[in-house]
Amino acid sequence: MLLDTIAAISTPRGEGGISIVRMSGQDSLNILEKIFRPKNKKVSELKNYSINYGHIIDNEHIVDEVLVSIMKAPNTYTREDIVEINCHGGFLVTEKVLEVVLKNGARIAEIGEFTKRAFLNGRIDLTQAEAVIDVIHGKTEKSLSLSLNQLRGDLRDKITTIKKSVLDLAAHINVVLDYPEEGIDDPVPENLVDNLKKASAEIKDLVSSYDKGKIIKDGIKTAIIGKPNVGKSSILNSLLREDRAIVTHIPGTTRDIIEEVININGIPLLLVDTAGIRNTDDIIENIGVEKSKELINSADLILYVIDISREIDEEDFRIYDIINTDKVIGILNKIDIKKDIDLSKFPKIEKWVEISALSKIGIDNLENEIYKFIMNENIEDSSQKLVITNVRHKSALEKTNEALLNIIETIDKRFPMDLMAVDIKDALDSLSEVTGEISSEDLLDHIFSNFCVGK
Repeated sequence: MLLDTIAAISTPRGEGGISIVRMSGQDSLNILEKIFRPKNKKVSELKNYSINYGHIIDNEHIVDEVLVSIMKAPNTYTREDIVEINCHGGFLVTEKVLEVVLKNGARIAEIGEFTKRAFLNGRIDLTQAEAVIDVIHGKTEKSLSLSLNQLRGDLRDKITTIKKSVLDLAAHINVVLDYPEEGIDDPVPENLVDNLKKASAEIKDLVSSYDKGKIIKDGIKTAIIGKPNVGKSSILNSLLREDRAIVTHIPGTTRDIIEEVININGIPLLLVDTAGIRNTDDIIENIGVEKSKELINSADLILYVIDISREIDEEDFRIYDIINTDKVIGILNKIDIKKDIDLSKFPKIEKWVEISALSKIGIDNLENEIYKFIMNENIEDSSQKLVITNVRHKSALEKTNEALLNIIETIDKRFPMDLMAVDIKDALDSLSEVTGEISSEDLLDHIFSNFCVGK
């Protein structure tokens, strides 16, 4: 347990029904006794896991009417005494309550310090700590499900099982090398080798799940591109089911990047409506055109829009030539007034979808094609499959599997047992990196810097 007591506002700043000022540390209850006047009781008489009505006091002046929750160590989020003061949700009154708490012995919490204490005090491992921020930032039900699975400890449990297979091997080798008088001739029992191969296969599955897991967690950046007035903004509005972008018959209406997140079958899609790409003397529009060109290179998926109510022209082909990826879906807009066009002139685009953005024709089909294009196949129910979404986990597991494969090769070729020592250590260290048993201060600072102050 850490010695000092921290405090922070744990709810968003601004006006609302309530705000919560949270304390954690060994002096939390002592500080509360100085500043809280419960109705008809003393602070020392308040029960654990109770909510208590009263007033926050500063030099005998009432600061606010509050409800106070008391949670005593060790069965708390941080494994320390925790006090949560539920005050009125005004900006000024919340700051005043925090000021009184700090004046009486607490210090302001660092970013993510409550969760960092939960990790340092052994309540959660590093994978669960990282899952906390993923739960907060979850954009869809699928991403939330993955984060909750990790918060529950599913990844930690899998790592523990894999680590046991490596430790069993290490124990056997130590007996053979340290106690030769025992006469153990069999280099490595078959069941230990089978367990290592199973562990390697499980790690390979986890590593291969990363790409899809990252899509579920972070979504993909999808750029809608095309020449002016082909219907890009109308497509954005149709997918959003709201009028987010201005739509007119005047070319060049969209002069900047418009970004919105939509949910397609559980996958977050960062949808970007770009300025129409054309040669223009308008300085402001030209800046938007340059941004659009840059976005084409950074997007994960491109929706290339053609207005098929008009003849294909050089502007269409010039934009098509900029596309340097096969991650593109062609959209033929305004099919209700379409003309015949020769799609063979666009060989880089394999999939075309016909729609009318204004009439909302074909939008559901477009969503389905986007989903299929992203995933190639349906993701299994995330509640039934362990999926990793963190590049740090992926990297550590790749190092683990490399060490396991080296160990298996050493066993298969009957090399001397002591050659496995380095690979066994590498495997165990890499697994410990995932859960945080081995972690640098820089790594912890980086991870917890993504949290808000009160979490």
